[in-house]
Amino acid sequence: MNRRYALLQLHIAAVLFGLTGVFGELIQADAAVITFGRALFAVAALLALARWQGRRLRQRLDPSRLGRLAASGLLLALHWVTFFVAVKVGGIAVATLGFASFPAFTTLLEGLFYRERIRALEWGVLALVSIGLVLVVPSYDWADAGARGLAWGLASGLAFSLLAVLNRHSAAGMDAVQVAWWQNLFVCAALAGFALPQLPAVAPRDWFWLAMLGVFCTGLSHFLFVSGLRWVKARDAGVIIALEPVYAIAVAWALFAQVPSPRMIAGGLLIVLAIGLASRAKAA
Repeated sequence: MNRRYALLQLHIAAVLFGLTGVFGELIQADAAVITFGRALFAVAALLALARWQGRRLRQRLDPSRLGRLAASGLLLALHWVTFFVAVKVGGIAVATLGFASFPAFTTLLEGLFYRERIRALEWGVLALVSIGLVLVVPSYDWADAGARGLAWGLASGLAFSLLAVLNRHSAAGMDAVQVAWWQNLFVCAALAGFALPQLPAVAPRDWFWLAMLGVFCTGLSHFLFVSGLRWVKARDAGVIIALEPVYAIAVAWALFAQVPSPRMIAGGLLIVLAIGLASRAKAA
């Protein structure tokens, strides 16, 4: 029963991750405001979670580690801002599939920074992602919104990969909730100057969506993912989270009539397959 409950938790987390782009489409604000609001509500939600679980958010912190957390917070801000720009420009499906390229970037970056040999399976992942992206892009004309949206999505995936590589070093030995709380706090600090002057113009309905984005798609999803890993192997969890683009595209199809083309579906399936293979390769 514990494993079944953990699998349910992971699927809910994948759905919540997938809803990020949906909320980005719903909120009538620019990417910096959306990112600031998301991080602000996430800080409050993660603080409440830490207090409930008796976690200490300041333990094992020194100036060096705090500096690395600040750097990772800046990368997280860059990842979210570029993702929401991708949603606004190219739509949910293109943005989500562009971001889903991050396992390929991570493989290359780890090989570069940690001198790790790229195995045959990982080269296969890179090939699948590359073919998938070729199929996803609707046009190679920069004037096309889909092409620009995919470029922003790829930038989001690259920023997330840099964050993952940095976390491998800076977050070692730290509690996951602690890392997430500090990173979101630094996101707020990084974007305050851009977002605060615009906050009075944010509509009440958008504040509601921002709260849903921060509490559920950030705080709750993170808790469910970490909790599910106690009963499910990392490789299996990675395959489940790989379904995030599927959930995102399905919801966008239902709510906004953003119907993916057969070519985009084929490219998306290749990318999802690549994510699953990458998860198993990292867990092996």
